[in-house]
Amino acid sequence: MNTHIRDTGRRFGALLAATPRGARQARRLAVERIAAWGLPTDGPELVVAELAANAVTHGRVPGRGFRIELALSCGVLRIEVVDTRGDRVPRFRDADGGAEGGRGLVLVEAVADRWGVDRGLPPGKTVWAEWDVPGECREP
Repeated sequence: MNTHIRDTGRRFGALLAATPRGARQARRLAVERIAAWGLPTDGPELVVAELAANAVTHGRVPGRGFRIELALSCGVLRIEVVDTRGDRVPRFRDADGGAEGGRGLVLVEAVADRWGVDRGLPPGKTVWAEWDVPGECREP
C-alpha cells in the first residue's frame, strides 16, 4: 500500500499500511507535523505510537490500511487513528507486572486530556485523543 498524505494547514491525514512499518511511519509523521505547529510532541508521540500499534495488531484487516488524522483547532489538538475492525473496540485490560502488553490504554489515559472510541461506518472505528492547547486559537 502506498502512503497517501493530506496536509491542509491545521489538518493533516495519512493512509498507511497496517504493518509495523506503517505504525512507525504514523508516529514519525505525527511528530513532524505537531512540531511544525509549534506544539510539544512528547505525549502525542506516545499516544500515536500506541494507537497505531493497536490498529496494526488488533484492527488489521488483510489488504486494508489504517488512517491517522491530526487537527489543531481553537484550543484543542486532536489525534485520530481509524482502522477497519469496528468489532474490536479497545478496552482496559489487567496487566500484571510480567505481562508484555495491556498497558497501552493506561498510558493514553495518563498523557491525554481526553480519549475515546467512536464507531464509524461499518466496519470501522476511530480511536481518538485530545489535548487542550492554552493560547492556541488560530483558525485558517
